[in-house]
Amino acid sequence: MKEKTRDRILRILRESGKCTVVDLAEQAKISPVSVRHHLNSLQAERLVGYEEERHGVGRPRMIYFLTERALEQYPTRYLRLTNRLLDQLKTVLPNSRIEEIMVQVAESMAEEYAGDLESLPPERRLSRLQEFLREEGFVVQIDRDGDNIYIHELTCPFLQVGQEHPEVCLIDEGFLSKALGMPIERVRCQLEGDARCTFLVHAPITEVSHE
Repeated sequence: MKEKTRDRILRILRESGKCTVVDLAEQAKISPVSVRHHLNSLQAERLVGYEEERHGVGRPRMIYFLTERALEQYPTRYLRLTNRLLDQLKTVLPNSRIEEIMVQVAESMAEEYAGDLESLPPERRLSRLQEFLREEGFVVQIDRDGDNIYIHELTCPFLQVGQEHPEVCLIDEGFLSKALGMPIERVRCQLEGDARCTFLVHAPITEVSHE
């Protein structure tokens, strides 16, 4: 499949670190005008940033680079490192200990938000938690079905790691339960072929945000 021009520009920036418009035009084999057009779109998406660089007299030149948001779209190295670390841990620790570590990670994450959540009533706690989950890389939808409250994870930042190490699923499940202070049951899981991960909240809640 032919590489799209915008993807080519992103790849060049990822490989080169920082580039001028002229650099990008030469490497992508397109005109500087076309490069600027794509850079404007990528800046609007917050995927590319720029800085000014002085080089003698005259106007400074613009140097472009990938933002942290863009770099997060290339998790391959982090994924490999995470898998290798877990592989190594499993050679020296029993599965029960690995699971304990995952639960401890979940509790540590939840503690960061506990102060903001514990003073809220249950219905507000859910909607506030939804905001915190976005910060952790989750896209979450909360629905009511009669007396049941369901938390749907539309995207999960642990999914790729979980395909080799399903123990990481204990992190989001433990995080939700600890942060809400309520029992949580996983009723659907992407690792089992479902379109999303879904958790059932075992608590009476009178109001739910549908953001």
